Amino acid sequence: MTTTSPSAADRAAVAAVPQRVVDAWADHDAKAFADVFTEDGSMILPGLYRKGRQEIHSFMAEAFEGPFKGTQVTGTPIDLRFLGETTGVLITQGGVLAPGETEVSSERAIRASWLVVKEDGQWRLAAYQNSPVNPA
Repeated sequence: MTTTSPSAADRAAVAAVPQRVVDAWADHDAKAFADVFTEDGSMILPGLYRKGRQEIHSFMAEAFEGPFKGTQVTGTPIDLRFLGETTGVLITQGGVLAPGETEVSSERAIRASWLVVKEDGQWRLAAYQNSPVNPA
């Protein structure tokens, strides 16, 4: 597979996609969270699959009122590569922070794959999937 040399602006925009998720999560804003995805984007979490902005929005709205209430999320890019001018893959490490935590516990540490695409000049998530760093 051939990778291309992206512009500095595209590299920065793709690297900023996780921050858009972190910011939406910090506000417990399910709409802003879902808006990071393409219209038909997918989200896979352990035991969960959601496809499309509406399904992702609905899931996150409920989660922010339930199991994710009061939590934050963090992630650090560990790999970034472009597969073309409008497609990239980002790998991050991070996880969910329980209220009062400043570091992710080993039980909630994850690595995630982010397939990003450029649509109408903006980088969005086409597919997101995470897995535990330390499976039970």
